[in-house]
Parts: sequence; structure tokens; C-alpha cells
Amino acid sequence: MHFLFKQYVRNHEITVYDTNELYGEKGNFRVLQFSDAAVQGAMDLHNPGRVMFEYPRAIIHLMEFNNPDFEDAFLIGHGIGTIAGHFAKKRFKVAELNETVVELSRAFFGYDAENVVIGDGRLILEGEREQAYDYIILDAFTDKGTPRHLTSKSFFGMVRQKLESGGAFIMNLMGRGDNDSLINAIHTTLSEEFAYIKTFLLPSGETGDMKNMIMIGRSKPIGFQARQMAGFVEFAPRPGHIITD
Repeated sequence: MHFLFKQYVRNHEITVYDTNELYGEKGNFRVLQFSDAAVQGAMDLHNPGRVMFEYPRAIIHLMEFNNPDFEDAFLIGHGIGTIAGHFAKKRFKVAELNETVVELSRAFFGYDAENVVIGDGRLILEGEREQAYDYIILDAFTDKGTPRHLTSKSFFGMVRQKLESGGAFIMNLMGRGDNDSLINAIHTTLSEEFAYIKTFLLPSGETGDMKNMIMIGRSKPIGFQARQMAGFVEFAPRPGHIITD
């Protein structure tokens, strides 16, 4: 492991390093990681255009399958710019709370689009016009998980207003499947605003372990091809409570 950057920013240690092995795969990889060992993004240095992780591959498939001709997307959470970089010919607006993350994505991961705004994603999205976006994507985490103000009924209602009539809202989440009260609550709260919802998880570890999850809400039916979901499988959360601000 070779460190390229290591610094404490807002009580978090942020590192960028090169490694010859990542999650058991041999190669030449560059990684952006926070102090809690949470990898925020990774690049295959031999194939920079490769989408390394399962969840962005699944999100990209959902976007391409449900609206291949989409034009405008709003993304909360930048990381190294994987999703926005994949759709370089589309119009993306990206909200990122941490300016250092954006600087690192440019310096070490080759992100060169001038479409990132520094600040709280909810506040930035509130300033956008109604029906402005085909997709709104939430990929933001703290050490406590997805920020609560980005999972409330009022936030989901505002998201729906910012989407065009056939638009979709996609969330990257962590949870324990249908035994997770927060995931159940997010699903129930999202159901208050969107007629169609699908939830997927990436099976891993033992029952009760934290798993990567994706939730999508839309006013129209949602399609996907299972073989293109990068290992994510559909499941149905249980009823939960409504999350309020």
C-alpha cells in the first residue's frame, strides 16, 4: 500500500492510496477512504473507465433501463465521481458537502467536470426548479449512516417535485434487510410520495450483517434485468414508521 494523501478534515481522516489488492482482487488500484475504513471510491489504474463497485453498476443499469434517453440528473454525494463520470455526456449537477473530497477526485482520480457544488444536498436541491430532473440520486453517508434529513417525508416530497413526471429517485443505503427498522421506515416513508418502489440488497455475510442496498421510487412502473444488477436481488421491506424532520 502506497499513500498519496492522508489528512484529517472535519474530524475525519481521509486517505488516498494505491494498492495491489482490493477485496481479494489482484491488480493496480487507487482508493479513496475515510477513517472508519469506509471506501468512498476506487479506480482500476489499468482500466480507469471500469466501474469497480456493485452498487454504482446497479444504479447505472436502473438509470439506463428505465430512461435510456435521460438528460438531467442531480446527485447528492460525489465520492470520486463514478456515476457522474460514467455519464459524461449527460447533464449532472452534483452536491458534495466536503470540498476536500472534490479536490481529491480531481487530483488523483481524473474527475474533470465543472458540475460540483459544495454544500448540503438538500438545501441545494431546494433551490432547483420543479420538474428539472429525470433522476435524483442519493449517495451520501456519515459515520452514522444516511443523514436523517435526507430520508424524511418532507425531503422525499421535495424530491418528487423536482423530478419530471416519469423521473425516478434512487438511494444507495446500508442496512440489514427486512429486519432493519430504519430501512423499513425509509421504504414506508418513500411509499407516501411515490406510487412504485423497488428495493434491492447485495447478499453478503451472515443474516443480520450490514448489506449494501438500493431503493428506487417512481410514479411509473420500474423495470430492470436481474443479470445486470451486479448481484443485487429484489426484496420487500416490512412496514415501518414515517420519518419526519
